[in-house]
Amino acid sequence: MIVKKWELLPEDMQNEKVREYYDILQKKKVSLVIKRAFDIVASLCLLVVLSPVFLVTAVAIKLESKGPVMYRQVRKTTYERDFRIHKFRSMYQNADKGHLLTTKNDSRVTRVGAFIRKFKIDEFGQLIDVLKGDMTFVGVRPQVQKYVDHYTDEMKATFLLPAGITSLASIYYRNENELLSEFEDPDVLYLSEILPDKMQYNLLGIKKLSLTYDLKIILMTVLTVFGKDYKPAKQVYSDVFTPKVKSDAEIAEEAEVKHG
Repeated sequence: MIVKKWELLPEDMQNEKVREYYDILQKKKVSLVIKRAFDIVASLCLLVVLSPVFLVTAVAIKLESKGPVMYRQVRKTTYERDFRIHKFRSMYQNADKGHLLTTKNDSRVTRVGAFIRKFKIDEFGQLIDVLKGDMTFVGVRPQVQKYVDHYTDEMKATFLLPAGITSLASIYYRNENELLSEFEDPDVLYLSEILPDKMQYNLLGIKKLSLTYDLKIILMTVLTVFGKDYKPAKQVYSDVFTPKVKSDAEIAEEAEVKHG
């Protein structure tokens, strides 16, 4: 895992805010190599060990509802590159034609889907993406373009690394769907409160990047699946960056400038 030369980054990533995190990663080249080596070895081993779980899950999904076993939505990863994520399908086919966020007791989730979501089995398919290099074990959860459009300059620093299966933000927001279910328009809450807060931890993860940090997050994730509830220390990371996202007006203005 090697960070591209600065001048080869996407133009919108070449800003002062991203530069701070870019310089940090330039000093962590050994850690980046170790991180990629761990991703390859661990994902390959887990794909072999969990192959029976893959088979049972695939059969259960096919028996309950029509549609493919894997959900292959386009997400964003390193350097804002598109990739098609591998997730075991937990909703009825074409459920993503509605809103993209999942809420508590979402009627689009199948019975099998509810079970595999509870134990994070739906995420196992992403081991394929980790092996391919599109994802990493610990990193920012991959977003769709709709939400990436709201990223500030600083948030774009997260694209210096591959998207991740888990992160500190994912752990602290493990019950995100319950929060979203309380609002008529989940996007409003997500963009105004949840995404900015999660980005504090995502950006912190770049600064703390190391194999030790990754192993700690993986362990926390496993314990979370089995019921442990982690809560962030109040305002501990409030100085990491200013929690803000781009407004629709700012996005429209940038598009107008870009396209003349």
